[in-house]
Amino acid sequence: MTNKLSDKDKKDWQNFINSSEKLKSKEPEQASNQLILERSIDLHGFTLEEANEEISKFIENCYLNKVKKINVITGKGMRSKNINDPYQSSDLSILKYSVPEYIKNNSELMKKIIKIDFESVDSPSKGNFDIILKSIK
Repeated sequence: MTNKLSDKDKKDWQNFINSSEKLKSKEPEQASNQLILERSIDLHGFTLEEANEEISKFIENCYLNKVKKINVITGKGMRSKNINDPYQSSDLSILKYSVPEYIKNNSELMKKIIKIDFESVDSPSKGNFDIILKSIK
């Protein structure tokens, strides 16, 4: 590969930077009065109890601060030490499955939630899922 720029490349670059034409934004359009807030939490390395406590506090905090979407990173559970333990559920001992199940079974949290993206939870290639929160009243 050569590191030298051709004269045509240099000319094209100069034309581009001198142009008053603006590049179109690839961000989704939204009304100026509409505020979309998104937050993320990474639960890698947490125990089941720690993760459940942390996600409860996080959802409550996001709800009170008018956050609309939460991305929960749990990991895929591929390196879980619990996976080979015959005395534990192979699914519910892994955060990827236990955290959404905990949220779904917590009626106080579900009062604040519109939707949990269970398709991401069920996908073996994903280690995260989204939660859409209701607006605070």
